[in-house]
Amino acid sequence: MKKTLLIVFILIFQTIFSKPITETQKLAATCKVWGFLKYYHPNVADGSKNWDEQLFQILPNVEEAQTSEAFSLVIENWIVSLGEVKAYKTEKPAVKKQYFDKNFDLSWMSNGELFSKSLSKKLKFIEESRIQGKQFYVDYVKDGGVPLQFNNEVKYPNFKWTEKNLRLLALFRYWNYVEYFFPYKYQMDENWDKVLIEFLPRFIIPESEKDFALAMREISIKLNDTHASTHMSQMFEYFGDKFIPVDVKIIDEKAVVIGLKNDSLAKINDIRIGDVITKVEGRTIAEILKENVKYVEGSNEPSVLKNAYWAIFNGESSSFQIEFIRDNKIAEKAINRYKYQDLKIQYPTNEKWKILEGNIGYINYDEVTPEDVPNLIAAMNNTNAVIFDNRQRPQDVMYAISDWLNAKPTEYVKYVDPDLSYPGRYIWRTDLDKCGKNNPDYYKGKVIVLVNENAVSHAEHNVMALQTAPKVTVLGSQTGGADGANYRFSLIKGFTSSFTCYGVFYPNKKEIQRIGIVPDIEVKQTILGIQQGKDEVLDRAILFAKNGK
Repeated sequence: MKKTLLIVFILIFQTIFSKPITETQKLAATCKVWGFLKYYHPNVADGSKNWDEQLFQILPNVEEAQTSEAFSLVIENWIVSLGEVKAYKTEKPAVKKQYFDKNFDLSWMSNGELFSKSLSKKLKFIEESRIQGKQFYVDYVKDGGVPLQFNNEVKYPNFKWTEKNLRLLALFRYWNYVEYFFPYKYQMDENWDKVLIEFLPRFIIPESEKDFALAMREISIKLNDTHASTHMSQMFEYFGDKFIPVDVKIIDEKAVVIGLKNDSLAKINDIRIGDVITKVEGRTIAEILKENVKYVEGSNEPSVLKNAYWAIFNGESSSFQIEFIRDNKIAEKAINRYKYQDLKIQYPTNEKWKILEGNIGYINYDEVTPEDVPNLIAAMNNTNAVIFDNRQRPQDVMYAISDWLNAKPTEYVKYVDPDLSYPGRYIWRTDLDKCGKNNPDYYKGKVIVLVNENAVSHAEHNVMALQTAPKVTVLGSQTGGADGANYRFSLIKGFTSSFTCYGVFYPNKKEIQRIGIVPDIEVKQTILGIQQGKDEVLDRAILFAKNGK
């Protein structure tokens, strides 16, 4: 009798004091543990386990657990089944590493609401005794290419969106890629843990294939990285595979035509540079942006607005209605959309450089090749000022140009790289990255660099090098704010993604990411300037070159 009462008492006690746990909480915690073990546990990170299959096997047990205690027991038993982990005593490195720890946070392992003390202790032990050899699922090799590589991931060629386990796998993979190997996680607008909680329901039970695919896209946009977005073939199905035959720039919530992709198609549609499109199919540009901005990548607002053209104008229909302003008159008309291959885009041929009035050199920086540099220097050496138009992507001429502009080698950048021996942590590179050389015949005139939102990544890197010149001024508007190699990778069949894979900073460790290059003199294009055919940024640069103001 006493024994029966004791059992009843224990059951009542467990019922009263056990902590219920939701499916989202369980799966979020499982995602974190699965990723942590993937990159930390010596018997997992070495590739000796089929780690995807391990996830599929544990998910039913996770689903059955109704309390945090039961969940902890499931995870604890799982860890035990992975085999013994030998205690590892970290040795002091011969050279002290300078850690960059703004992303590093394993405090979730001590969450008493989800994990038992015993489980937290096991996880902490694995952290302390983490793998010291080569990682099986990730590599980082600085050999001149993109250094980060996610290796040995099964692509699942028969993947179907209806399979819950594979949907969760895709999410778990991506979330942990970012958690451990995205250097700018700390700069995101939203906390990455909260993003996981927010998106899990759409992976557990998506409303449709479209909802699942767009969730895959949306979660990558949360990185606030101009390099970061997920691509799938369905994007054209959802947003349309036909384009307008012009280039636009969003100014004051209006789409201003700034270029013609094809003169003939623009003429057929009577679209002119300077036309201001205010509505598409009866909806304002602002309304369309508000609805679709969650699908548009960008580190900052100028980058998002630059990349949003397709989310505003693409469609399935061959024609659609716009409201526009021309010569201060509002009108409506139908214009055509075209398949991309039918646009037959015409790329203008620009002069590589020229001498402007006042002995001012002007360089179309994106047109200059390494072979051009000696002739460029000969043409520009005796000018009063030289303007580098860096509003597109330059070619690989940065170091040769810096040798000309600088009197001596100068540090221009610092990097952080992921520490694969302690995933989530980053290390400042110890070697000094310099540009320029000892050159008594360096360029003595003013150096002016033009930038805007089109300058991103490699273009921003070039500006950082140009900023080491003795008499340099950066003029224009905020750049794209994504410097560092853009790593593209496959998530699962049909879905590829990307993000910036190492950190780039000024020598004083000031960020470039999201901020971009801050111009010394801010100048932005205006609608009136576009309509008048002016290049207001270049005009302001010429004025500065002449009078220094």
